[in-house]
Amino acid sequence: MRRVTYSMGVSLDGYVVGPDGDFAWPGFSDEVFRFSIQEIQDVGVHLMGRRLYETMLYWEDAAQDLGLDGDRRTWVGLWNPLPKVVFSRTLTSVRGAARLATGGLAEEIERLRAEPGDGDIAIGGATLAAQVADLGLIDAYRIRVFPVLAGGGLPFFDHHARRVDLELVETRTFGTGVVYLHHRVVR
Repeated sequence: MRRVTYSMGVSLDGYVVGPDGDFAWPGFSDEVFRFSIQEIQDVGVHLMGRRLYETMLYWEDAAQDLGLDGDRRTWVGLWNPLPKVVFSRTLTSVRGAARLATGGLAEEIERLRAEPGDGDIAIGGATLAAQVADLGLIDAYRIRVFPVLAGGGLPFFDHHARRVDLELVETRTFGTGVVYLHHRVVR
């Protein structure tokens, strides 16, 4: 059965974006980007909310940029054909390999887990991930902690009323001070 993973970058104080909407934090480097390329290779479908979808639309047209370096071209080659499911109450259409969700979160995840295919079901976006976590459907957390205190913004973890025990799978420290943490949910 396909795993559901939540993977995002986060400030040391726990925010995916700061109070001004910024997420361009110190520590993002080519080394961290290459790690993201490795990580996306394990994804079979990506679920996201409207805000993340709109942010990631940049990559739909990035291949036209003649100045794009090799790593970014590799990312485009992996990201653009990757199936995506967008959860939105306001969008009426999406581009590329994306489709609008036709059911609720639990229904979509159940359907995707039942489909043949390899790769994780990745959740992107803190708001959507909080809803999936409330349903108890996240199997693993993959967090890149950036060396910055954002001081507020959108939290990586919505504060849940229930406890979730985790088992450490992997850690990695990058030269810029970014720390990667991969935890599996203990069931």
